[in-house]
Amino acid sequence: MVKNGDERRREEQTAKAQTRVPIHPDLAARWSPRMFDDAAQLTTEQLTAVLEAARWAATWGHRQPVRFLVGLRGDETFAAISELLKRGNSYAKAAGALVLVCADEGEDERTARYAAVDSGAAIAQLTIEAVSRRLIAHPMAGFNADGARETFGIPEGVRPIAVVAVGSLGDYDNAPQEIVERDAQGRGRLPLEEVAFGSGWGQPLPL
Repeated sequence: MVKNGDERRREEQTAKAQTRVPIHPDLAARWSPRMFDDAAQLTTEQLTAVLEAARWAATWGHRQPVRFLVGLRGDETFAAISELLKRGNSYAKAAGALVLVCADEGEDERTARYAAVDSGAAIAQLTIEAVSRRLIAHPMAGFNADGARETFGIPEGVRPIAVVAVGSLGDYDNAPQEIVERDAQGRGRLPLEEVAFGSGWGQPLPL
């Protein structure tokens, strides 16, 4: 039976990660849909909240190397970030905001490595805050990093890491078939036995 848009939206919003024990509901509900509502507006409070969540992520050595270039749909920054996206991520042009996440890599390889870790932590907290506010967020690696440097005057030593689209879930009845098919693939992760080890590498942690 073909589901209508409202049924599909409810199904997607209530899909939970399959875990052995319960985890925080917002973590279980997090996913990365591609169907944004291009009529929904992201409020100042919502945008501030997701950025605050990202700002307060853990940071190695208290360096705080993560920076954000933020565009709201309709402004020049949003348009500029949109032009940097690879064609496969063009769906994000319907988002309420696009956030270009950058990391100050410091002066050596070790510092650069942990700046990237900090960026990942910031993106994770941003996405969970979005879920907690009934928004959706989709991090993307598919963008022109060199173009971002030129467009926004990003200094040497600061690396553009990802673009995160933030907004409201759209109606799949109006979605392009490609998005419907990609988002219908569902969520999945490797079992704990394949990622959590105990006595040695490859030896499953006895849980």
